[in-house]
Amino acid sequence: MMKQLPAGVGVGFKPEHFDAIIADPAAPIAFLEIHAENYMGAGGRPHAQLAQLRERFALSVHGVGLSIGGEAPLDNAHLARLKTLIQRYRPESFSEHLAWSSHGEAFFNDLLPLPYTPATLARIADHIAEVQDTLGCRMLLENPSTYVRFEESTIGEVDFLAALVERTGCGLLLDINNVFVSAVNHGIDARAYLADFPLEAVGEIHLGGHDEDMDDNGAPLLIDAHGSPVADAVWTLFAEVIARTGSLPSLIEWDNDVPAWPVLRAEAARAAAVLARPSRHAAA
Repeated sequence: MMKQLPAGVGVGFKPEHFDAIIADPAAPIAFLEIHAENYMGAGGRPHAQLAQLRERFALSVHGVGLSIGGEAPLDNAHLARLKTLIQRYRPESFSEHLAWSSHGEAFFNDLLPLPYTPATLARIADHIAEVQDTLGCRMLLENPSTYVRFEESTIGEVDFLAALVERTGCGLLLDINNVFVSAVNHGIDARAYLADFPLEAVGEIHLGGHDEDMDDNGAPLLIDAHGSPVADAVWTLFAEVIARTGSLPSLIEWDNDVPAWPVLRAEAARAAAVLARPSRHAAA
């Protein structure tokens, strides 16, 4: 069984920040998150750094390669490597994406969307159960950012996620930037989506930046890029969620065009300030 992440702010660990993090004990950081696939080797500098950081910080392991929504069975070799990593570091959290990224021998450098149907629900529930049984822990599943929707979908995304929680006992990772990106791209109301979201199942929140573009018809198109500060609209949604839930583990994701440590630290401090505000949850 995993312990829970502390209800504070985390950042995605980047090796170029290692020295600055070690030298900054006053940073408003409660946990670090790593991408599992970057630590599946046996040793070297990545593990030497992570072992040192693990002594000081709680740890969230975030997978990007399980292809948990794929039609094929899960890759047993990949799952075994993931189990070795989990056993080595005993993180407080493990999460993956509601997406697929491989087909046969082909592996795609992207997290691809799924139709929300009873058949897809049953397949992903089976995959989640296999992951949880293999790892011996509850996993979190992240809501996606999407750019297309499927005509064959018969279940709303929030209902789909809630059904997975009910069937498998998994938790959810609520990526608020993904909610905003998808809402703009599909012309839906982000607040309505969040009003229906099963917040009681949320074990971690993600906050990241996005790029603004236009589609072929000249309509706004947002890309979940993780290469810029969190947008003001996403900060607003985050504050509204925290007012309802109280403080939750909340991560700043910045994976591309990685900034200097003070810039990332400032984003973390802004998130910490939101978590510190009185909430309706606390008042209740």
